[in-house]
Amino acid sequence: MADARPSCDQQTPHYHGHRDRLRARFADAGGAALQDYELLELALFRSIPRRDVKPLAKALIKRFGDLGRVCSASVHQLTEIQGVSKKTALDLKLIQALAARIAKEQVTGRTVISSWSALLDYLRASLQHSSTEEFRVLFLDKKNRLLSDEFQASGTVDHAPVYPREIVKTAIALDASALILVHNHPSGDPTPSNADIEMTRRIRDAAKPFDIVVHDHIVVGRESTASFKALGLL
Repeated sequence: MADARPSCDQQTPHYHGHRDRLRARFADAGGAALQDYELLELALFRSIPRRDVKPLAKALIKRFGDLGRVCSASVHQLTEIQGVSKKTALDLKLIQALAARIAKEQVTGRTVISSWSALLDYLRASLQHSSTEEFRVLFLDKKNRLLSDEFQASGTVDHAPVYPREIVKTAIALDASALILVHNHPSGDPTPSNADIEMTRRIRDAAKPFDIVVHDHIVVGRESTASFKALGLL
């Protein structure tokens, strides 16, 4: 009687060798040696252990544009992609949360003004890929150390309502001496708008009687940032 047991090839899915090779490349050369979709594959291996995830990784990159936008997409947007369960979507969101937390640790408790590049890395990690406009305020102590990063408002693609009085009230409660205003432009272009400039002036004027200084207003775009101070707008 012929042996009815499946062959070794039948027992081992074809993608297992690919996974081993990809892991080996990562172990030898690190993430810089891998393309975005390959890094995404590595992340998906744990979420989806019994399926070839290379096509899914490529589909996610194609749909959202790059690795950062994949991880910053909402759970609803991610689960619209065939093959992405809610569990997998949450695993991808975890990557985004870890990246933002690690970046924040590089500025927390340090003098923000002297750690400017780390601050910009943190702001980009937090806001660069957001699909809606968000406005945040960094509250600093007398030594310009970060006291708190406070979310203030979110809005449509091009508008987030901001209330200067509430910002000043929070600054007083935190005993903050200075502020850095931050918001993103989902369009990708960080150039400040006339509305951005007017809103910044209103916050600066509201804070001035309390000796609270607005150090800067950073606008985060897709590829770059704009500084009001560097542009001579503050």
